[in-house]
Amino acid sequence: MGTLYYGDSGTPIGIEDRALAHLKFAITTKLRRGESFTLSWKHPDDQPRGRSTLWVHPTIPLRFVFDEPETPELSREWVEDLMRSANSTGGILLVEEHVDVEPEPDLPPVIAA
Repeated sequence: MGTLYYGDSGTPIGIEDRALAHLKFAITTKLRRGESFTLSWKHPDDQPRGRSTLWVHPTIPLRFVFDEPETPELSREWVEDLMRSANSTGGILLVEEHVDVEPEPDLPPVIAA
């Protein structure tokens, strides 16, 4: 579980490492351009029900802390989803990764003996 620290708030935001790596890419891209935006997410099951939103601005300190020492391979589709939402009026919406699952090959019918 990674952690996002925003501003001088003493409240760390726990985000799974792989999701945080993708989010870091989207956020740093926007901040490099000098753009402000919102970042929203639904609370995980182990927290009180609800959702949160941050106003992210280039002048506010931001730190990403990862539990895993290795950087995960990024999913182009997930990054594109995050960047699409980043460029919308609603800001970045942290969504889960869409994993393509290969369909099971058609198996011949089983004939009972």
